[in-house]
Amino acid sequence: MATAPERLLLRLEWKVVRRLDGRLQGAHRTAHRGSGIDFTGLRPYGDGDDARHIDWNVTARLDEPHLRVFTEDRELTVWLVLDRSASMAAGRPGRGKHDVLAELALVLARLFGRGGNRVGALLFDTGTLRVVPPGTSRRHALRIGAELERTSEARGGATTDLAEMLDAAGRLARRRALVVVLSDFIGEGDWERSLQRLARRHEVVALRIVDTADDVLPEAGLIVVEDAETGEQLVVDSADPLLRVRFRAAVDARDARLEAGMRRAGVPVHRIGTDRDLAEALVEVVARTGDRSP
Repeated sequence: MATAPERLLLRLEWKVVRRLDGRLQGAHRTAHRGSGIDFTGLRPYGDGDDARHIDWNVTARLDEPHLRVFTEDRELTVWLVLDRSASMAAGRPGRGKHDVLAELALVLARLFGRGGNRVGALLFDTGTLRVVPPGTSRRHALRIGAELERTSEARGGATTDLAEMLDAAGRLARRRALVVVLSDFIGEGDWERSLQRLARRHEVVALRIVDTADDVLPEAGLIVVEDAETGEQLVVDSADPLLRVRFRAAVDARDARLEAGMRRAGVPVHRIGTDRDLAEALVEVVARTGDRSP
């Protein structure tokens, strides 16, 4: 009998992977641009060329500097950084943020793996870190899905330390790689500095998974509001105009801080709502990534 990750991946392969196959590979060039492993020939040295690639034997024989030319190595190592904190449980049953994260992780692992790239995963929860080493096969994508199925116990009293999550990714990805961070980015810590350090060594893309519950206060009178990260509860009057104004201002300020921090780190952030069609959202991500390519 098929497992839950197998059933999910089969559905996603029919609905999403087939529509995206081939697009994702062209959107991300290797981080080792122009230094692939396949030698294709020689050409004269020109201004701005890397002197480390000069073939000194040919240069001495022809009495003119020549470079060894390689095809660009297009294979990547991809790390998926997956936020498994309590706030990712927000959203309606069957389509919460953690459901969208699982779908995105499986689709990305399958798409990149089909292109021969090695995909690893870092699953982060407050106080817990699980790692799936890089691999390429469909079975490997299912292994990532199986890890996502394992639910960790909720830990009250502490919010997600985003800086710790990003630093863990930096320690794990020792060679240059494409690092895709999937999170709602609700948490604390000096994450901007950690993101800048990560982006200096790797190509980093942020997929921010959001739900209306994060941004909209329902107008339903007295309600109990609970901090998904800490478990703290508070009774509020959701119809209070002043409260609604303050809530909206806090949401706008949070989004502005996030956008500014990502911009300073040079990291593109893509907003993916739980109500979006996944294939449509990823096509948009690929298109925007292509627009940024030099």
